Amino acid sequence: MTATFAPAIPIWCAGCGDYAVRNSLERTLHRLGIPSHETMILAGIGCSGTIQNTILANGFHALHGRVLPTATGVALANPALTVVAAGGDGDGYAIGAGHLVHTFRRNPSLTYLLMNNGTYGLTKGQPSPTSDLFAEEGGDGLDGILLGLSMAPATFLARAYCGWIEQLDRLMAAALEHAAARRGFAFLEVISPCVTYQDVYPKIDGRLRDFDADPDHDATDRAAAFARSLEAREAGRVPVGLIYRNPSAGAAPAPAAPAHADVSPDRHLGTYAAIKATYRT
Repeated sequence: MTATFAPAIPIWCAGCGDYAVRNSLERTLHRLGIPSHETMILAGIGCSGTIQNTILANGFHALHGRVLPTATGVALANPALTVVAAGGDGDGYAIGAGHLVHTFRRNPSLTYLLMNNGTYGLTKGQPSPTSDLFAEEGGDGLDGILLGLSMAPATFLARAYCGWIEQLDRLMAAALEHAAARRGFAFLEVISPCVTYQDVYPKIDGRLRDFDADPDHDATDRAAAFARSLEAREAGRVPVGLIYRNPSAGAAPAPAAPAHADVSPDRHLGTYAAIKATYRT
C-alpha cells in the first residue's frame, strides 16, 4: 500500500518571502487542476530546500547545487509529470551555476523556481552571489535573467517579487503552463527577502522596474529584453515581470527514453569475481 504523508509545517522565519512562493505554487497547482500525484517537486539545499516537504505532492531533496540535473532526469523518465525544481540563490547561482547554464542549453520542459534573497540564510548570513544585486547602486551580483537571455536556447525567463502576489501568481501559472505545453525550460526567479540577514523589504518596492506595466516592453524580443534589463540594472533597478518568452517555441519532441543499463546483481557479482581473480594471478 502506498503511504501518503501530510505536508509538514514550514520552518522558515516569520516574514520570510519563501512563504509567499510556497503559497503561490500550491494555489496555482490547484487552480490549474494539476493533481498531487502527477506533481513532482524537487528542492535543493538551504532555507528554500524544504519547500517540497510543505506541499501535498511527490517530493525529492536533491544534493547541494544538483537539483536541475535531478529534475531533468525525472522529466525524461516520466514526461507526464509536472516537474518543479526549487532552490535558493546560493544553491542555484554558486555551486549549481554550471548546471543552470546547461539546463538553459538543453531546454528541458520543467519549471525552476529560484528564491533569491541575496544571502546564505541557513549558514548565518554570508554573502551569496547575488548579495550586491540589492545594493542601491546595482552592484555586480550574478543576474540569472541576463544569464538566461545570453543563452540562445532559453525560452522562458521571468522574475517576480514575493510582495506582489497578483503578478507572482500570474507568472507562476505562465511558467507551469509553458513547461506543461512542452515548450521548454521555464525559469522563474522570485525576490524573496530574508528578514533575518538581508531584510530589503523597506526599500525593494522602489528598486523594482515592472516590465509587465511597460507598454514599450516586448517580451518576445530577446535583444531588446537584454538591453532593457541591462539598462535597468545600470540604473540600480531590478526588472520584474515576464522578461522573455520565445514566441516560436513549439511543442518539443518527446524526449528519448533514458538508456537502460544491465544492473542485474548476477552480472555485476560475476564481473567483480572475475576482477578479483585477475588481480590474484
